[in-house]
Amino acid sequence: MDHAAIERFFTRSDGNYLFARWGRPIVPVVFGVDDATLGIVKGAIEAVVALADYRMSDTDPELGANLLMFFFREWDELLETPDLDRLVPDLGPLVDRLKAGDANQYRLFRFDEAGAIKAAFVFVRMDAALAELPAEDLALAQAAETIVLWSDTAFREKGPLGEVAGRIILRPDVAAVIRAAYDPVMPAVTDDPSHALRLAARVGSVQ
Repeated sequence: MDHAAIERFFTRSDGNYLFARWGRPIVPVVFGVDDATLGIVKGAIEAVVALADYRMSDTDPELGANLLMFFFREWDELLETPDLDRLVPDLGPLVDRLKAGDANQYRLFRFDEAGAIKAAFVFVRMDAALAELPAEDLALAQAAETIVLWSDTAFREKGPLGEVAGRIILRPDVAAVIRAAYDPVMPAVTDDPSHALRLAARVGSVQ
């Protein structure tokens, strides 16, 4: 991958470059799925965290859990979730916007004082399109899109998954960027587009 392709992953629709990765071990909790699907979702998170050579934990000392994933049928169900409005400011207006846009997923990030990710909320409305996807594929895509702060346009035309020999996998270019992004010498957060050049150098050295 050249740096221009990588730069597009983190250049937002307003034209600004912004990258952030997790700054603390990831502690996931999943709502709205049965036990079998719970294992699939947590397995996907573990796989992406292992790809990044990053860390998970049993608890976050400040938040308890810091990656909260919700699966549901209708956006209004979020308004009925106890105390969610305390964790997600302006939950009502957010739900109204998502309903108006007929959205089927939304990710909300929280950041620490340095700008690294300290928490993420993943909301997935299981509409007809998502309901047709195998649970493994849906879980892998959500895990990949939450491991770093991608641009709001990064996967607008093409999602993070690809197919090889009939098997759905994380796209090699996306996987390579995730690995490079978690190189210990790389910054946890930056708005400098030259960051893409450094990522490209690390992707090239691995390839």
